[in-house]
Amino acid sequence: MSSNSSTCCAPANAGDVDVATPDTAPSHRLVLMMATATGLGVACLYYAQPLLGVLTADLGLSARAVGAIPTLTQLGYALGILFLAPLGDRHDRRLIILVKAIALVVSLLAFGMASALPVLLVASLGIGLAATLAQDIVPAAATLAHDHQRGRIVGTVMTGLLLGILLSRVFSGLIAEQFGWRSVFMLAAVSMAVTGITMWRALPHIAPTTTLPYRALMASLLELLRRHPALRTATLAQGLLALAFSAFWSTLAVMLHEAPFHLGSAVAGAFGLAGAAGALIAPIAGHLADRRGPQTVTRVGTAITAASFVLMSAGALLAPHPQLWVLAIATVGFDLGVQSTLIAHQTIVYGLEPEARSRLNAILLGGMFIGMALGSALGSVLLGLWGWIAVTAMAATAAFAAFLIRLGAARRAAR
Repeated sequence: MSSNSSTCCAPANAGDVDVATPDTAPSHRLVLMMATATGLGVACLYYAQPLLGVLTADLGLSARAVGAIPTLTQLGYALGILFLAPLGDRHDRRLIILVKAIALVVSLLAFGMASALPVLLVASLGIGLAATLAQDIVPAAATLAHDHQRGRIVGTVMTGLLLGILLSRVFSGLIAEQFGWRSVFMLAAVSMAVTGITMWRALPHIAPTTTLPYRALMASLLELLRRHPALRTATLAQGLLALAFSAFWSTLAVMLHEAPFHLGSAVAGAFGLAGAAGALIAPIAGHLADRRGPQTVTRVGTAITAASFVLMSAGALLAPHPQLWVLAIATVGFDLGVQSTLIAHQTIVYGLEPEARSRLNAILLGGMFIGMALGSALGSVLLGLWGWIAVTAMAATAAFAAFLIRLGAARRAAR
């Protein structure tokens, strides 16, 4: 399948946007709106996680039954990335975002009003599927941006996404403590209703770039992987970083709760704020990707991530108080490295075939999700068997492997 046969540009209607021009390039206000919408959308995946203990007591459910809630949410998100995100190349992303926002509002309301486990589980799956609207906004931002500003704009929108991930648990825990767990989902439903309306009104029509039927659209994912070595490299390297990222965040609260720290969930939430600090610094990576090239940013980002986890692993040998300080510094560092590398990888990937950006994003984010799932599973096993130092050593190894992959790609490109 050639590039020409894999896509067929649909005729643009008046007012449709296909390529960024001086008149259609997104304003700073629109970029911030997209970043906010992306963060609010992805945050819906994580609101339930700090509330599982409360749900167990309030609804009389077993811990095992309640544990299926985040599993189905993540499963829904994975399925949505794979089977729904590619539709952004086939249909106007503006309409897709609106439909998903409506579905997300319905799912959040259903969860917030549920009194039985089956409703919670169905709503959790629906939340995961519909929250992939975040993965429609990011390619939309890349499409609206000029080539020379794409890294900066994608970086800003992705910062919104990472902040949504990191701050959602803090927000959920605080609101639930003050007003009850149901209020979290009611407020989230209101936020997504506002988001859907705002995106519908603010985004221009974006012309579809292909008329492929759905089955052929999905088959083209494998063809894109085969055709673009840069896509395979980016997906593998980002998947390894995601493995390290997820291993840390899925085990941190448990580690802090145990000896010698005996700290509560509030402290784990505070580390989320440290990670957010790294995310706020990361848009600089977008500027560097535009000026110095994204390949350089990937090498620097993976190196920072690996060094941060090495520091964290060495800090595990210290006394509890200094270890917390090392942990906080390393958390800022690796969040900065992971986010910077992701921005650079998206800049690389979006430039491969502009008419296939939604599918390219689905592949990259699909690999990232697989890495996160593996990291969560491996991190829990390692923590139970050999403790925190094993988790950090595994994360450092994965990040260093990502650095070697990016270094090898640079050497091949220089030949």
